[in-house]
Amino acid sequence: MTITSRQTIINMADPHGFLKYKRELPKPRKVDVRVKDYQEIYKSFPDKKVKTQASRCMDCGVPFCHSGCPLGNVIPDFNDAVCQENWEDAYHILSATNNFPEFTGRICPAPCETKCVLGINQPPVAIELIEKNIIEKAFEEGFIQPSPPLIRSGKKVAVVGSGPAGLATASQLNREGHSVTVYERNSRIGGLLRYGIPDFKLEKWVIDRRLQIMEAEGIRFEVNTNVGDNIPVKQLMDEFDSIVLCGGSTVPRKLNIKGEDLKGVHFAMDFLEQNNKRVAGDIISKKEELLATGKNVLVIGGGDTGSDCIGTSNRHKAKSILQLEILVQPPIKRPTDIPWSAAPMLLKTTSSHQEGCEREWGILTKEFIGDKKGNLKAVKLVNIKWTLNKETGRSGFEEIVETEREIPCEMALLAVGYLYPQKEGLLEELKIELTERGNVKDENYQTNLDKVFTAGDMRRGQSLVVWAIEEGRKAAISVSSFLAKEN
Repeated sequence: MTITSRQTIINMADPHGFLKYKRELPKPRKVDVRVKDYQEIYKSFPDKKVKTQASRCMDCGVPFCHSGCPLGNVIPDFNDAVCQENWEDAYHILSATNNFPEFTGRICPAPCETKCVLGINQPPVAIELIEKNIIEKAFEEGFIQPSPPLIRSGKKVAVVGSGPAGLATASQLNREGHSVTVYERNSRIGGLLRYGIPDFKLEKWVIDRRLQIMEAEGIRFEVNTNVGDNIPVKQLMDEFDSIVLCGGSTVPRKLNIKGEDLKGVHFAMDFLEQNNKRVAGDIISKKEELLATGKNVLVIGGGDTGSDCIGTSNRHKAKSILQLEILVQPPIKRPTDIPWSAAPMLLKTTSSHQEGCEREWGILTKEFIGDKKGNLKAVKLVNIKWTLNKETGRSGFEEIVETEREIPCEMALLAVGYLYPQKEGLLEELKIELTERGNVKDENYQTNLDKVFTAGDMRRGQSLVVWAIEEGRKAAISVSSFLAKEN
């Protein structure tokens, strides 16, 4: 198959599609139905409607969506292929830049859509929807088959961590003919994809389906292997020609306030990871169970992780759910002082919010209050006002007088982000140099040790799945270049 980029754009299937059709997305399953299970919430979208949405892509001349996508997906080209119902071409165009469209098509916040030229005065092209349907059509039609390399390089690479960065690194290096082994300390492969994202956003058969392809292509996966703990670091250094560290940013940020050690105060990811294990059929001991059932739940943090906690708590049948954000409430529409090409901070209402919760902005959590047995029973909050210091240019906040109050709360979930990767064990034993922020220091993805590389959140800090995939792809290029020089 030959892909001629300019030709496909010039010969658009429907050059007037953006004038004729409105943006349309799949409808979610009804709230009262979906909160009773962990299945993905959105209904299937007919091919005909996907074609219509793809036809809204304009012949805009300069497709800014490319720059909006961390992977540089050639979006106008695969949109045009969909318009022409050439799903196989669409798949090949998409997979040339994205190893896992089935992941990004479900959970990416779609920064490409904020760059869509149509978005200047209309709702942008539904790029994420189209991406998901292309890859699902490809699996359905059998376009995706294991394609192991014809020739092996004789080089062995160990990838530590099986999240999106690790999987992308492994996929790319395997395509280059290197023999790749992926090490994961958990009992299943997938990292953040497996344990951090609820099934109602990403069912885990989607991951397993891709892993079967990767295994058939020759990639080895080792689970329950914590490098630096139950497998010596020296073993990997001796056995492999290169090692790629993709362990992620795993040390959570604390609030550092009184009562944070009370029973009932948990990090969001601990809550989500346990629930994902429960859904997968793992047995959770009664002593360790983190359940929101019948509790007043406080979710601290207004991002996607906080939203996932809300959706999970609703499925647990929480008594009440309140989400707090320390920042002010963002606008619903793009402010007039923010140009189109810049991605504005807008109010995001997710499917989890729609299932039921209260939301408050400009709130500071001051103290967790416990009972005599050390159980969380209430939280002290106060409203704050943000101000700008004209001399320093920095923002700060001050408490608003007479707004301090206590609210009942038996479970508080901290969804306020991550600081840096875990230093104990692997990083310390290898004596890997770190940045001032605590991330792994690198030069073109190569650490201070010649044969050791890094990618993903461990290198760049907490970020998106789509960025992790791009990190893995770029790290693989650097590793391959290094291995070629070693011959």
